Amino acid sequence: MKLKERGKNTSPSEVTNIAKDGFWFLHEGREYFVAFSEYPVFKDAKIKDIYKIKVLAPGQIRWPELDCDIETAALESPEKFPLGFK
Repeated sequence: MKLKERGKNTSPSEVTNIAKDGFWFLHEGREYFVAFSEYPVFKDAKIKDIYKIKVLAPGQIRWPELDCDIETAALESPEKFPLGFK
C-alpha cells in the first residue's frame, strides 16, 4: 500500500544547545556540532538567529537571517570540504 501524500515530518530539525565554542543541532535523526572556529558567521550572531534553522533539502540546512548554508556532509567529513581558497 502506498500513501498518496507524504506525511508531516515528525522529526524536525532544530538547534538543541548553544555553548561558548559552538552549537548542536538535530537533523534527520542525527546530532551535529557546528564549531564557531570553523563557522565564524555564527560566533557573533544573535542567539535567536542561530535558532532560526530551515531545511532546504535532505542534508542541506540554512540560517536565513545569517545568509549561511551548511551541508551535513561537510560536518560529517570536513576534510572533503575545505573552508578556504588557495
